[in-house]
Amino acid sequence: MKITDLTVTLFAWPGIPATTYGRHTGRFSGESKLGLVTLRTDEGLEGQSFLGSAMRSAEFDAQSLIHYLKPLVIGQDPLDRERLWQSMWSKNRNTTFRAIGAIDVALWDLGGKIAGLPIHRMLGSYRDRIPAYASSAVLSSPQAYAEEAARFKAEGWRAYKIHPPTDPVVDIEVCRAVRRAVGEGFQVMLDSTWAYEYPDALRVGKVAEELGFHWYEDPLADDDIYNYVKLKQQLSIPILATEYTPGGFTALAPWLVARATDYLRGDPAVKGGITPLIKSAHLAEAFHMSLEIHHGGNSLNNVANLHVIMAIKNTELFEVLLPAGAQKYGLAQDIEVDAQGLVYAPHGPGLGAVIDFDLIRQRKTAILS
Repeated sequence: MKITDLTVTLFAWPGIPATTYGRHTGRFSGESKLGLVTLRTDEGLEGQSFLGSAMRSAEFDAQSLIHYLKPLVIGQDPLDRERLWQSMWSKNRNTTFRAIGAIDVALWDLGGKIAGLPIHRMLGSYRDRIPAYASSAVLSSPQAYAEEAARFKAEGWRAYKIHPPTDPVVDIEVCRAVRRAVGEGFQVMLDSTWAYEYPDALRVGKVAEELGFHWYEDPLADDDIYNYVKLKQQLSIPILATEYTPGGFTALAPWLVARATDYLRGDPAVKGGITPLIKSAHLAEAFHMSLEIHHGGNSLNNVANLHVIMAIKNTELFEVLLPAGAQKYGLAQDIEVDAQGLVYAPHGPGLGAVIDFDLIRQRKTAILS
């Protein structure tokens, strides 16, 4: 079997609510574009993935995907995923991690369809369900966070993560308000989105520690290993870093050697696919650490996340980034959290997702090939 074609169908995503997750995103709203990446074979099978997100249109990555990566996979055996990923990774200075990740996810989807198995079964399943956590946008006031956290707790969710306004004084108020609202027995995490310098990171971290938060995520710049080491020495609350480590999968090694984080982090978009995400999970496991998987930026990447989570031991929770209108689009049936706060393993071959092809046809703006 050989890959005979690769296309990216761009389609509009309208009606995105005004949303921010921190200084790194700014405030976005209105319309974006996703890209349906399709690999076709000479035996009629196809593998798919989504490119793009509500805050980053697929247009920005699709041209380099077609120009630099498509020639590497045309005519190749789709089951040679490791070789193809290594070949694509060698072009990471010309294209983006997101583009590499989109083709890698499509290759895994195609591989599952060839085998007639869900991706997590191909990887070797460990579980069939996992608790989810609600992951906030930046909200208008400490009370707004408290009310949202209490609502999700009442609906049966297992945990809530704060994306704060990134003013340290206000962030501390938010943390205290949320803990008061949900009580002592409910898991709460803080993701400060790389906003602080060391002194403020320490002040906020001590409050999160005092409040019994489950982890303290990305308080410092994503390359500031020196100050992460200092911070980790001063706090007992677990530190979660490495979501956007410059350099991809191999850049995790210095963080481990320096003992700069308690958890590793990643997803198919920011690490370059399922292939390096699995490697990251196994690397973390070798150090008896968890890899907590970050939301994927679009609905199909979140399905890919779910497959990886079902195939590894060392992750605790599935992230559901809010609001849904800025995260869920393009599937006829998206991932839902049940009354026990759980999400479940997909069962269909490959990704096993039901793509809304009618919506894509209606919203199509271009096909790149």
